Amino acid sequence: MENKICFGTDGIRCKATNFFFKHETLYYFGMAIAQWSISKYKKPNPKVLIGHDTRISSPRIKNAFKKGLACLPLHIVDGKILPTPAVCQLIQKNSDFDFGVVISASHNHYEDNGIKIFDAKNNKLNSIDEQAIISNFESLNKLRMSGSKESLELKNEAKEESWDNAKEIYKKNIISLFKPNFLSGIKVVLDCANGATYKVAPDIFKDLGAQVIELETKPNGKNINEKCGALHPEKLHETILQNKADLGFAFDGDGDRLIMLNKNGEIKDGDDILALLLNHPKYKNTNEVVGTIVTNHGLDQHLKKNNKTLIRTNVGDKHIAAKLDEKNLMLGGENSGHIIMKDYMNSGDGIFAALRILETVIPAKNWEMKTFLKVPQVVINLPVIQKKDLSFMPFSNIIKKQQEALKDGRLVVRYSGTENLLRITAEDENREDATNVAQNLANQLKEALKAS
Repeated sequence: MENKICFGTDGIRCKATNFFFKHETLYYFGMAIAQWSISKYKKPNPKVLIGHDTRISSPRIKNAFKKGLACLPLHIVDGKILPTPAVCQLIQKNSDFDFGVVISASHNHYEDNGIKIFDAKNNKLNSIDEQAIISNFESLNKLRMSGSKESLELKNEAKEESWDNAKEIYKKNIISLFKPNFLSGIKVVLDCANGATYKVAPDIFKDLGAQVIELETKPNGKNINEKCGALHPEKLHETILQNKADLGFAFDGDGDRLIMLNKNGEIKDGDDILALLLNHPKYKNTNEVVGTIVTNHGLDQHLKKNNKTLIRTNVGDKHIAAKLDEKNLMLGGENSGHIIMKDYMNSGDGIFAALRILETVIPAKNWEMKTFLKVPQVVINLPVIQKKDLSFMPFSNIIKKQQEALKDGRLVVRYSGTENLLRITAEDENREDATNVAQNLANQLKEALKAS
């Protein structure tokens, strides 16, 4: 409890052995969440839905966290293994719920875990909510340190229940939004990353008439995202070609993002998805689309040719969602595969996005998923121990010189909000130039970070 907690771009995430995931820390964090919810929702028994992914650490974390929540009179509903979008959808559709909690580290390896908190109306928490939770946690810690720990050991005041058919309701909600059997005659490969979509995604596609070839649907607690899923589509590529499938989709561990591959096994990312969806009847008249600072410049050029505008935000789907709300827009996403369609929900859902893509691809018979010409983009992820301020010397000077080395390109240097990585993205009309700049910058920053 000596350490402080900190929210990143998507909740709190770290190694499952970190202090944050120790039993005592989770207990007090749960209590801090309970205090925040009672204050925020102005009632004595806020209702919360909890879901988690397939990591071996998730049930342990959930149980310790629930004990803290239960110290105050909340109504706790345990949905068990649920994709993150399922929790978001269910709390938005059922007005009885006030908020939701997901225990997941998304695309990270099984050794990591995380806690995401969602408001039923606004989805991702804002900075005011996050700071209130941190303040509650720090106050509880001070009481514990002062010797008042006994006063914190409260009796269980919550009402708890399991919701065994939560995923079935989520499935029915999605299926109801599409024409019956509209996937009849379609052969699709689904890579579920041994994560939270392992059962529900194949079921939905089959119920809508598709012939489904399943990959990575046997979670064992340690194989989530292991050389599979949205970050590792190699096996999906092979399976599409071997089975002459029409296309394939790869989800991440908690199901809020996806990457797709066409019939030739070629990867199509979130930028391609946005371009495809602009041909869907729901979004055809959309004049402004929200992307991020690393959205490919080719999409920007493509939109301009079609009299549309790309609005860029910082990386993170919560920034996409905030900009969509601010501008009252319908469609946005990241090239990593988080896609938000506001007519459905104010957060990403990989399964729903895949189905919307198919509604676009099937009528046009666009099985190659042709979109736009990408500007060559090179990404290097540099592991870091400490995230030092890059606006200070010598880092700022190093970055500035490499930016000047790009002729007509863009350079984006940022820290990951979910991992200890420095992400370097270089774009240029000439791939070799982009590669040289990215690699030179990575080498120089690596040495500078070591020396400082």
